[in-house]
Amino acid sequence: MTEDEESADGLRTLTRDLVSIPSHEDPTAAGDAIESWLRAETDGTVERDDHGNVFARKGSGPTLALVGHHDVVPPGEPQVTVDDDGDESYVLDEHDGRLYGRGSADMKGAVAAAMCAFRDADPDGVELCFASFVGEELGGIGARGAIDDGFAPEFAVVGEGSTNYSGPGVTDVVVAHKGRRASALVARGESTHASIPEEGVNAVYRACDAVDVVREMAFPETTVLGESLRGSVAVTEIDGGTAWNVVPDRCEVTIDERTVPGERAPLEQAASIEGVEWTVEQDLPPMACSDDDFADAVLAAAQDVQTGTPEHVVKPHATDAGWLADAGTACVICGAAESGEAHTDTESVSYEVLDRCYRIYHAVAEDASAFA
Repeated sequence: MTEDEESADGLRTLTRDLVSIPSHEDPTAAGDAIESWLRAETDGTVERDDHGNVFARKGSGPTLALVGHHDVVPPGEPQVTVDDDGDESYVLDEHDGRLYGRGSADMKGAVAAAMCAFRDADPDGVELCFASFVGEELGGIGARGAIDDGFAPEFAVVGEGSTNYSGPGVTDVVVAHKGRRASALVARGESTHASIPEEGVNAVYRACDAVDVVREMAFPETTVLGESLRGSVAVTEIDGGTAWNVVPDRCEVTIDERTVPGERAPLEQAASIEGVEWTVEQDLPPMACSDDDFADAVLAAAQDVQTGTPEHVVKPHATDAGWLADAGTACVICGAAESGEAHTDTESVSYEVLDRCYRIYHAVAEDASAFA
């Protein structure tokens, strides 16, 4: 395949157009471009919800959704330019078969591949839905809003990164990923002058006792479709005290827990220490594919379009697939982004792998009888 050839008409041009649109502060313009393209280029029913999510649908039967997001994290200094009027635009570069720019890997490239697959597919026995959410980088705001409004596909292929997991150059199928629970332990005591510590209650000591409880906890573990997934628990911050000569009456400990489907570390046990309270500040759910036939069908599609041998794999971090799976959707993840590529100042995506993802999405939509 030459640099100018594409497996989907206009895929590379569409990718470049989407990546060029700033969407780290406000994803509206990127959503406008996606909506406009879908209305002009497809025969689907297109809508934009109150959250800013964009949907397109066609066909009938159980719903298979091709899912992405069009918000991005803030660009690094090399990835943005400002014109004389103060307007920002993203810097694009192309060489060695790759497109460089903020959002190319995470995940406007996969969004473009899903848009083209939606356009070209004649869905077999399913309602084919394209969905691009806002606010994924902010904890799944768009996905949660859509789910609250009734978005409930039976199946979803989420286009987050799954390339180079089992081996170089291979696009795999993720059947599970970790979630993230951020929580805090707040220890309270009674302050006094440090020269008479026995007349107070040291909140730092209480916090340290609670940290010892956390330190001894086993990491949560599970198995999904034969793949092992191991979470983690780590104390990442501690803050207490006001002066060198005052016994502190408050100390706060931050805990980062990477959760796995069906298992959580018993962090509430740390609150058994007198004067210690445990609160959860963020809980991004893990994902486990709930339908073996669906996971196998997507893997078969991935095997058919590449020379490498893809596998069912697991992913270390949370995505919108967690919210969908938590709501009852059978999810897998399959996308062009490579491990370690997203959120970097040199973020890029392979055009060859984008073509591959298009073919995977197209094949899954057209052979839904394998799972639906």
